[in-house]
Amino acid sequence: MTGRQPLFQRFLLPGFSQTAGAWNEVVDSVSPSELISCLEIPAAADFVSTARALAVDRSGVWAGYSLGGRLALQIAVDHPGQAESLLLVSTTPGITDPGERAERSRDDLELANWVEAHTSDEFLDRWLAQPMFAGLNRPRDHRLTSTELIADQLRTLGQGTQLPLWDRLAALDMPVVLMAGAKDAKYSQIAHQMASLIGANAEVHIVPGVGHALLEETPELVRALLLRL
Repeated sequence: MTGRQPLFQRFLLPGFSQTAGAWNEVVDSVSPSELISCLEIPAAADFVSTARALAVDRSGVWAGYSLGGRLALQIAVDHPGQAESLLLVSTTPGITDPGERAERSRDDLELANWVEAHTSDEFLDRWLAQPMFAGLNRPRDHRLTSTELIADQLRTLGQGTQLPLWDRLAALDMPVVLMAGAKDAKYSQIAHQMASLIGANAEVHIVPGVGHALLEETPELVRALLLRL
């Protein structure tokens, strides 16, 4: 609770295979007067058009976790007039090396095909077995149950499909808050690299003792930083 009227609507985007409810622990205790909207990620033809669809008739603060952070960043670089500030949680601007990007795309397509031949529970068993999700109390909460939607996200919104945005970060002239868990060394390094390119309007928070899934692992700090924007 901030005790003040927010200047801008806040739009919150979940991560891959998550529903908008992924933000529940962050926003459950927040007053409705704080103007927060948790959005679902729509199905679309490609990454850029998905970001564009989200941005239609929406202007304010954009916050996103992982995939949601990548989409929020795409909105900010493509539609800067609709992004007053950004909160990017465990976010990357994309894969710069074309070979690595192509390999990631092949991996995501292979996983998408696998998902369609299995149940959503079987997918979650496989996905949540990754070390970056270790220790989560309720990792299956607020997850997509449609294997069709999960496969669609892998094919259209995966890191292999996204053109990298590293060379566009310097153009961001709005406040940008970058968060990562200290146990998530890869994304902690990326957060610092992004801040160095964005410049003085970037602020980095590396959270001790937690990994990739900050919405579940440290919702209080995410909430505090969100309400500052």
